[in-house]
Amino acid sequence: MSFQAYLDNIQTITGKSPNDFRAMARDKGFAGPEGIAAGVKATQITDWLKAEFGLGHGHAMAIFALLKGKKD
Repeated sequence: MSFQAYLDNIQTITGKSPNDFRAMARDKGFAGPEGIAAGVKATQITDWLKAEFGLGHGHAMAIFALLKGKKD
């Protein structure tokens, strides 16, 4: 599955766009304009996404990669 397919699937599941996840992560203190905030671990973000949105590990890691700036 391509990265874009992951993002499309996540949006279908949650109704949230990549920009929505960026904004929510900033609001929670997980990310800033340059990516993941200092000291924040992937597990913190994936645990949040799994608990709040019911995402699986692969989809949660795709959002982590998005927030980290690895993918646009």
